[in-house]
Amino acid sequence: MHPAYSVIFFTTASGAGYGILFLAGVLALVDRLPLSGWFSWPLFVVGLGLVSAGLLSSLLHLGHPERFLKALTQWRSSWLSREGVLAIVGFGPAGLFALGWLFVIDDTRDIGWFMEVLAVATAALSAVTVYATSMIYASLKPIPQWHRRDVSLGYLTLGLATGALLVNALGALTATTTHLVPAIAVAALLVGALVKLSYWNALRRLAPRVTAASAIGAATGTSVRLLDPPHTEPNFLQKEMGYRVARKHADKLRRIALVLGFVVPLAAVLVSFATVGPLTAFLAVVAAVSGVAGIAVERWLFFAEATHTVTLYYGETAV
Repeated sequence: MHPAYSVIFFTTASGAGYGILFLAGVLALVDRLPLSGWFSWPLFVVGLGLVSAGLLSSLLHLGHPERFLKALTQWRSSWLSREGVLAIVGFGPAGLFALGWLFVIDDTRDIGWFMEVLAVATAALSAVTVYATSMIYASLKPIPQWHRRDVSLGYLTLGLATGALLVNALGALTATTTHLVPAIAVAALLVGALVKLSYWNALRRLAPRVTAASAIGAATGTSVRLLDPPHTEPNFLQKEMGYRVARKHADKLRRIALVLGFVVPLAAVLVSFATVGPLTAFLAVVAAVSGVAGIAVERWLFFAEATHTVTLYYGETAV
């Protein structure tokens, strides 16, 4: 599938933003969310900002962005619609939680039952929205690379990992970090690496599910070939669904994604446990920048390696 930059930015930015908001809610519930304004203000601004920027960029991929409200009415059958509804609803508790934390909570650390409810709602809606985003792709049966259970797990773990890396960097820069956040980052990176390695290995072994013969109802083993192209020029389906990335390029990009997205952040965060001061902040920033860049490469591959069964009608022999 054609890897549109707007969708890559959307899934990467919103995943990291929701990871930040999820952590904010969880840390508040366990009394580990710092009250320092130098930490809290950037935390919520970056978290809500990434979510907003990601959602706005996703509109660029719609054929008619001005009609986006119509997409929200199909929530009974469409994961795209559900994701949009959840994202809009999630701004309510997340915004109130941010306002309460910035302007109401004091040094007594007693956040009260209402703030606890907002923290739970913020964390829960953040996780569910990322899950809904993943299901936009995992629910598509015509694309075998996406119609897999581990796609949702990958989106959830990578969103948490990038969010934790950003929170860790912010904490290190403002001298308000705790060992809980980097520990969460390490755990999410390890799980995310295992998920992606398993996913990539599965793609290498993926056997064609549909052939040109089975697509037209011919007997198994029948040789089917295209006599004439259906169009004199490439159409939208061919440009959008017929994108191909060479195997050698895919393997190279996987190594880049693995190193940038997992190896470098893991090494930087683990080393930072034994450091203090500016060096800790430097390592945290390196981990965050490398991690986000690596996940962006991984997301590009996620879209580029997807093949749609519609390409069988344009010359492909199997998908």
